[in-house]
Amino acid sequence: MKNLENYKINNKKVLFRADLNVPVVNNIITDESRILAIKSSIKKLISNNNKVFIVTHFGRPQGRVEEKYSLKFILPSLIKILELEKIHFLNGIDNQLIDKKINEMESGEVCLIENIRFYKEEENIDLTFAKSLTTLFDVYVNDAFSASHRNHTSITGFTKYIPAVAGNQLIKEINNINTFLENSKKPNMAIVGGSKISTKIKLLNNLVEQFSAIVIGGAMANTFLLANNMYIGNSLAEENLISEAINIQTEASKLNCKIILPSDVVCGKNIKDKNPINCNVNEVPSDSMILDLGSETIQIINDQIINSKMVLWNGPVGAFEFTPYNTATNAIAEIFKSNAKKLKIDTLAGGGDTVSAIKNANAEEGFNYISNAGGAFLEWLEGSESPGVIALKKNKLN
Repeated sequence: MKNLENYKINNKKVLFRADLNVPVVNNIITDESRILAIKSSIKKLISNNNKVFIVTHFGRPQGRVEEKYSLKFILPSLIKILELEKIHFLNGIDNQLIDKKINEMESGEVCLIENIRFYKEEENIDLTFAKSLTTLFDVYVNDAFSASHRNHTSITGFTKYIPAVAGNQLIKEINNINTFLENSKKPNMAIVGGSKISTKIKLLNNLVEQFSAIVIGGAMANTFLLANNMYIGNSLAEENLISEAINIQTEASKLNCKIILPSDVVCGKNIKDKNPINCNVNEVPSDSMILDLGSETIQIINDQIINSKMVLWNGPVGAFEFTPYNTATNAIAEIFKSNAKKLKIDTLAGGGDTVSAIKNANAEEGFNYISNAGGAFLEWLEGSESPGVIALKKNKLN
């Protein structure tokens, strides 16, 4: 696969796919890690006198121009983080305007193109659109591993018409995840949380083959509890997936993978209930729902982590966005922070909510690598190579 180390790009017009779909609250970017992620690649391209045009998406405008999804707001942060005096901006994808901008720009300058998801052609794999746009450029660079699980025009279409190269962050993500998975040291464990088992069936089936123990938390644990004939009150669960939960546990048992479910929990009437009840997992009140793990379960997880050589974390274990139901997730982050380096535990974390939880707890130092890739990270763990990576590997254009 061509990358910025083995493929020289000098004095070229570069179409650069980034993932700048940053989290925003009240018009403020709450996490700039996806901007920081492209800095290495952009700096290298600038230093080699290339004209760089950044293509990215923000939100889900579904092929329509919507002001609330405009990328203009990100320019100040982009300029600051990339340490540039200015960044050009184009209101849309129009070949004449892009050609004009190319002629206006100096070598080593950067231009941000407006949200590509304003165009229905992006999600519909429109190769006519891809071919038309790429005629203006010499090379395509994909540095958006976090969007490469999408079979979209800017991910898999552009690679069909011009030389396609992997950016530094994309290579970094793949290398770190693969290194973790391919250098397995047992005993190892995975912590898998989140709201739905349906989104993580394939992941769990893959993990039981590789890990000594798997902790299951979040609302997805409720389906497993239900499958084990536990009463869960008003808790969220996917009753149609009880058989899947049973199958996963059966397979884990055959492979000597220990499945760790909550033994005690924190319950509330709803996520706004500020007076939670701590109870044994088989004593959930009929008018309450499980919203977090209890102290006994946290201790079990602590003991498992400190006696492991490798730990993977994907997904918060409670309704961590709502106090006090962030207690267990924060406690687990703190366990990593306090023990990982000291005990030489190899650690990998990923997934949007997981990254937010780790940052909220200031626990980044507890991890060898934190992926900001979300769905792409999850699919890679499932054993599925991303369409965007496959497209880069297939590209033989010079």
